[in-house]
Amino acid sequence: MLENILLQITTTGTEVATQVAENTAKMNIFSLAAKGGWIMIVLAILSIVAVYIFVERFMALKKALQEDKSFMDNVKNYIHRGDLKGARSITESNDSPIGRMISKGLSRLGRPLNDINQAVENVGKLEVARLESGVSMVGTIAAIAPSLGFLGTVTGMVKAFFDMSTAGNNIDIQLLSGGIYEAMVTTVGGLIVGIIANFLYSILVGQINKVVFMLEARTMEFMDLLHEPAQ
Repeated sequence: MLENILLQITTTGTEVATQVAENTAKMNIFSLAAKGGWIMIVLAILSIVAVYIFVERFMALKKALQEDKSFMDNVKNYIHRGDLKGARSITESNDSPIGRMISKGLSRLGRPLNDINQAVENVGKLEVARLESGVSMVGTIAAIAPSLGFLGTVTGMVKAFFDMSTAGNNIDIQLLSGGIYEAMVTTVGGLIVGIIANFLYSILVGQINKVVFMLEARTMEFMDLLHEPAQ
């Protein structure tokens, strides 16, 4: 009985392989993805979410990194002239993380320098937290997408073996192909989405690090500026 089953599988497999070879050129990525079942829909949604967050956050980070080179020089000139009102005016009109940090620092003038420094740093942390909003979701997608793909592998193989168990002596490669397709396609889909999401996440983290470095540099520059009149 086992020999007959193996012979039938071998014969049918040869026929299917020939048919697959003839239809390979006709198969596209969409028809292939459709064979992955519902998990491919979930992966597609996750990929769209990851790309959307990446584009939105990347644009926000790019805007935050656009620095007016003359901004700090203008603040310095106003402070040296004793025109704090003018200094605050240009900081409040500067819609950027740096502008809001320096504005907070100017509003604390007259207090101990440590208090001013702490206030500026707190604003900087809030700005970074605001820019990081949603970025962790991209990292989460990068982590769970491969796991979803492997889940599809397991469910696909379970489906294939279930079909095999219910087929009795009428085991057919075409009967098993649905589960096997689901198993393989979801694995590939999960890995692709995970790799892309991880790449996008790395880009966003790199941009955030640039913003943090820029804010730290401007904080130091501002605090050095406050020390100048005392020298």
